[in-house]
Amino acid sequence: MKRRSLPVGLFGALIALAGLPHHPLGGLPVMVEKAKADDSGKAPRAPSMPMARDPAAAVAEEYEAARRKGTREALELFIARHGDDPLAEQARAELKRLSR
Repeated sequence: MKRRSLPVGLFGALIALAGLPHHPLGGLPVMVEKAKADDSGKAPRAPSMPMARDPAAAVAEEYEAARRKGTREALELFIARHGDDPLAEQARAELKRLSR
């Protein structure tokens, strides 16, 4: 009798450690049940993302920063980065004024 009680006890301990409390008899794992409890039938909401920034506004801010700095290097950097932008012409005019 003692021979059988030891393996049965070990088997019971293994079942307890294997997560029997996480799997109720005849039910789903606890995490699945919790997920279903939070589901109200609606489609899940996507995480909100900030709106994309207007590229023209970003270029205008960069131009204003270069103009406020007032150095040749700042204006040349703006022109190098945004040479096709209409504000690059204004930056070139600023460079000419600095050269005088």
